[in-house]
Amino acid sequence: MKIGILETGFAPEELREDFASYPGMLEKLLGDADPSLEFETWTVLEDFFPASIRDADGWVIMGSKHGVYENLPWMIRLQDFLRDAVSAGQPVFGICFGHQILATALGGKVIKSDKGWGVGVHEYAVDARNSDWLSDSPAKIRINAFHQDQVVEPPKGAKVWASSDFCPYAGLQYGDNAASIQPHPEFMKPYETALLQARYDLIPDDVHEAAMKSLETPITSVDFARSIVKFMTRKRIKSAA
Repeated sequence: MKIGILETGFAPEELREDFASYPGMLEKLLGDADPSLEFETWTVLEDFFPASIRDADGWVIMGSKHGVYENLPWMIRLQDFLRDAVSAGQPVFGICFGHQILATALGGKVIKSDKGWGVGVHEYAVDARNSDWLSDSPAKIRINAFHQDQVVEPPKGAKVWASSDFCPYAGLQYGDNAASIQPHPEFMKPYETALLQARYDLIPDDVHEAAMKSLETPITSVDFARSIVKFMTRKRIKSAA
């Protein structure tokens, strides 16, 4: 299966020499779970889009420093692309900004939350009912997060499959072929640590301190990667209408 990665943001410049790009992190995460997967990246942030939704078998939208409410031209174009892919029955999975823009494209609402920064290791309750791709997931998952924005009104018909007190709509699913998650399963401890250090001036001291301490908690991202792979590979492209 070929997974198309839609790149919507870059790591801070000072971290790029030491860490892979966000698509590179995702390729490592999912490729380790299923070495048969193929990947290609399109940097939609720079208006480099696939010529067609058929250029890949499924799509993953990555994170970004941008807010979906900025309504930049590439974001509007991306929303159109995602609606087309979802309507065609392709598997589509969003991460962080990808979670937010997929919700926006399908009729939800995203804001900069008054809850502030969600950073460090966060724990989410998983509701696997009616979601066979989550059948092997534990009841709780722990994944690195880095966001202020949140989905506050899910699209009509969306199913909440992951939640926490801080982020009630942390995981959403739309029918059989579209789903998303607010935190970053592709962020491992070394990168989350470096990112917290690089963005120290943006985060309140108490939140930053708690986030750094949370990194001592083991994450379940590698296990969760198998769920993402199961979600992506269990559905194939429908014939276009």
